[in-house]
Amino acid sequence: MNDYVLTCCSTADLSKEYFSSRDIKVIFFHFELDGKDYLDDCGESIPPEVLFDSMKNGADKKTSQVSVGEYIEFWTEFLDDGKDILHISFSSGLSGTYNSALVAKNFLSDKYPDRKILVVDSLGASSGYGLIMDTLADMRDDGKGIDELHDWVEENKLRMHHWFYSTDLSFYIRGGRVSKTAGVFGQLLSICPLLNMDYQGHLIPREKVRGKTKVMLRTLDMMEQHATGGRSYSGKCFMCHSMRMEEATYWIAKIKRLFKRGGSKKAAS
Repeated sequence: MNDYVLTCCSTADLSKEYFSSRDIKVIFFHFELDGKDYLDDCGESIPPEVLFDSMKNGADKKTSQVSVGEYIEFWTEFLDDGKDILHISFSSGLSGTYNSALVAKNFLSDKYPDRKILVVDSLGASSGYGLIMDTLADMRDDGKGIDELHDWVEENKLRMHHWFYSTDLSFYIRGGRVSKTAGVFGQLLSICPLLNMDYQGHLIPREKVRGKTKVMLRTLDMMEQHATGGRSYSGKCFMCHSMRMEEATYWIAKIKRLFKRGGSKKAAS
């Protein structure tokens, strides 16, 4: 039996069933939809289709990070059971939750001096972050200790490639990432921004591609360029979509044909 637990934030975007099957403990972010508070609890508080429909219809949405107090409450259960903790946090380039986790760690370390609490900034988000967690769960299940996992993720987290694209600029406009004028012209020209995570954990636009098919093909180009071994890559690839399961399934098939061995797939909303 392991003497430590793996924990992460809900922004790793794995399903509740997947988190459970890999024995990864999750702490939930919060979001507000038209003034009502919800937990980002893998779609239990509000179904994904309801959430996305509300957003498309112009609902006001805000997100909030995990507080210090929530971390303390979340981790205390494991510490009381005599477990050490390895927590991989959502990127500090996108949220302050990493700092909250550090404050909670310092508080609990004084209270539980015999326990080990390790906190790592993933510098990642969504499915890439989820793939980091899945890899660590594999290592844990192979019998590796908490220090081995901690050292490995610190040494390798920037090797994880996170690629994102969007076919709808309306949410970029609402969030202030794109000006209204630029957004209108972008929509008319069918511009789909291709983004990825930089080395400081920020989500950065890399290219402006015209058309959904072209931006996905460009994403496949990036995968082939950066995957270890190119088309011989035999590891996992996680895919996350926003209520586009049919499209995701289509592109998963193309990914499997591109590489010699299809890795595991995941779809989350």
